[in-house]
Parts: sequence; C-alpha cells; structure tokens
Amino acid sequence: MFDSPIHWMVVAVVILVLFGGRKIPELMRGLGEGVRGFREGMTGSGPSATPPPAQSSAATPEKPAEEKK
Repeated sequence: MFDSPIHWMVVAVVILVLFGGRKIPELMRGLGEGVRGFREGMTGSGPSATPPPAQSSAATPEKPAEEKK
C-alpha cells in the first residue's frame, strides 16, 4: 500500500496537520509508555510484577481515637 517514500511523506504531513507539531511528541511518549507497560505485563517484570506486602491486623497497633474539642 505504501510503497514509495512519497506515500510516507503524505501520511506524515496529514498527521502533522491533524495533530499539530506540539501534540505529536506527547502522543509518541504516551504510545511508548503504553507499549513498555504492555511488555512488562507480558514478561512479568517491572514494578507491577511484585505483589504488595501482606498486611496483618495484628502487626499494626490501633491508635486511640482523638477527642474533638
């Protein structure tokens, strides 16, 4: 479908006109973060792969209720 560089240039110009020059870096950054998050989820590595520490009710002492004056 896009065999020549001219086709890619037309696509780039259309994207530039639709989104503007300032918005494109933000879109690419968001796309990169999404792909990175997807890969981390698939491999099981990264910050989301470690389970949160278990919380026990006996381990945390309760604070006395403060009286309002």
